[in-house]
Amino acid sequence: MRSEMAAHEHPTPETGETDLRELLDGVGPRLRDLRRRRGMTLAQVADATGVGVSTLSRLESGGRRPTLELLVPLARTYRVALDDLVGAPPTGDPRVRPRPERRHGNIYLPLTPHASGVQAYKAIIPGRDPDAPVKLGRHDGYEWCYVLSGRVRLDLADRTTILEPGEAAEFDTRTPHAIVNAGREVAEVLHLFGPQGEQVHVREG
Repeated sequence: MRSEMAAHEHPTPETGETDLRELLDGVGPRLRDLRRRRGMTLAQVADATGVGVSTLSRLESGGRRPTLELLVPLARTYRVALDDLVGAPPTGDPRVRPRPERRHGNIYLPLTPHASGVQAYKAIIPGRDPDAPVKLGRHDGYEWCYVLSGRVRLDLADRTTILEPGEAAEFDTRTPHAIVNAGREVAEVLHLFGPQGEQVHVREG
């Protein structure tokens, strides 16, 4: 009776090894997806992490077993938790883990519940050819944006402004507009969207 209870309470070594193997098998595709969503090449990731291109390629294809020494700099470069790289199950962490959304080639991470009122997003904007044409759009509402990293091009009607890290802009989205990357490096932007006619005010000091 005691041996049966022990078997139910504790996984066998074979079961634990299988779970670990399945967990590690998912790391490669997860790394490849993160890199592509960040708009980075293997060479760019290698420069940022110090991990060789061939090692990165084998990690993504499953030919190289992931280790802590390899995953830590990758998690830092992709700005994700280490648990997210290995797909570890939640452990009671009370923080909200929103699901990224892809729109017009950008990745948007919702930071507020989808309800009425001001909505906040963090956007990851892949690099692009600075000379490529920009398509303007418009919709009801008001927007405030703050550049966290990289350089961003804001087109408002016939006016173009380049925003650097630490700079912000606020505008009525009924004006034809576009926010795109101003260069070939990935940019990150914080967006606040207000309903029609509701301006987004950021308190100073």
